[in-house]
Amino acid sequence: MRKRRWLMSAICGLVLILVGKSFIFTEYKVEGISMQPTLEEGRYLSINRLSHLFVPVKRFDVVVFLAPHTRENYVKRIIGLPGDSLEYKNDQLYVNGVLMNEPFLLQEKDKLPGSRMTGNFSLKDISHHRTIPKGHFFVAGDNRLYSRDSRHFGLVRSEDIVGRVSVK
Repeated sequence: MRKRRWLMSAICGLVLILVGKSFIFTEYKVEGISMQPTLEEGRYLSINRLSHLFVPVKRFDVVVFLAPHTRENYVKRIIGLPGDSLEYKNDQLYVNGVLMNEPFLLQEKDKLPGSRMTGNFSLKDISHHRTIPKGHFFVAGDNRLYSRDSRHFGLVRSEDIVGRVSVK
């Protein structure tokens, strides 16, 4: 009798773990080169679908979201948060007037000596906002020359974020 109760408890526990895992985590396959070299095309990622609901998304987090123009899943890096003003000048990111370090771009920048990865623009130039509105984010691919991102389709709504990349 005890053995049977233990077995049923173990089976129920296993079912709960499997169901919970499939609800919380999902898999995403990287398509395209917009996040290279950080994320290579064809790589599978584990996406935590709940973490961004409990822990706010931070600058430079990598997320999967529904792209506003296609409603397809895209993977990009969060560059701008609600309330931020953004500007790229001479291939440098300025957030609220402060120069930001983007170490994830160094490898690609080293391949392009004398060239720019990111053209000059301000948030106002591309979105008609001085600051990012509440509930919105500015996203960009790490391979800036080959990324379709907020520079092209605008800001991403917080409700369109599918999840945070938890395993790269």
